Amino acid sequence: MPHSPHIVSDVMTQTVVAVGPNASFKEIVRTMEQWKVSALPVLEGEGRVIGVVSEADLLPKQEFRDSDPSRIEQTARLADLAKAGATTAEELMSTPALTVHADATLAQAARVMAHGRIKRLPVIDAEGHLAGVVSRSDLLKVFLRTDLDIEDEVRRDVIGLLFPNLSPPPEVTVDEGAVTLRGHIPDPALIPIAARLTRAVEGVVDVECRLTATRRQQWRPETLGQEGRPS
Repeated sequence: MPHSPHIVSDVMTQTVVAVGPNASFKEIVRTMEQWKVSALPVLEGEGRVIGVVSEADLLPKQEFRDSDPSRIEQTARLADLAKAGATTAEELMSTPALTVHADATLAQAARVMAHGRIKRLPVIDAEGHLAGVVSRSDLLKVFLRTDLDIEDEVRRDVIGLLFPNLSPPPEVTVDEGAVTLRGHIPDPALIPIAARLTRAVEGVVDVECRLTATRRQQWRPETLGQEGRPS
């Protein structure tokens, strides 16, 4: 797996099962059961994603199968009642589909999932065609990175960037994804930056920053009095 930042195409599943807008209710259920998935992209034309049909879209047919909802319930749940009578993917699907581009970061994909409260996202290319699917478990794959891999990246892309000529460089240790930075650096302003950049390395679980600054406060000429002392 390449170093940070990882993008959706690094972790997505490229083999994706989908249905067309005319797929029947039972065909959708069979496809979900066969492929052990809880949602299916609905494709039109040459693979453009126009919606997603999920188990939640199918459940109203079972929920209202043997009941007669009250007038209040009918008013409050018009969309669910419409899906209870739907028979094709086009009638059942949620649209517009929540999707993510293949070059989006994992953090961006996670935000879309969290805001939409969904478990899987269709991944589209620049033309809007289906390129894959990414799930919650896919986004967690970065936490399978080894401590050594994370340590190498922090040394190269954080320590090497911020302190290229510092000798000795700050020490980096990683234990179960938790990174500790130790050492003396010349500028205290770089301490929060080092911590922030380290936390952004994917696979990092926690950061403990034990960096200390060795630079002494220098008096500016305009702050000195007539006797050379601070005014």
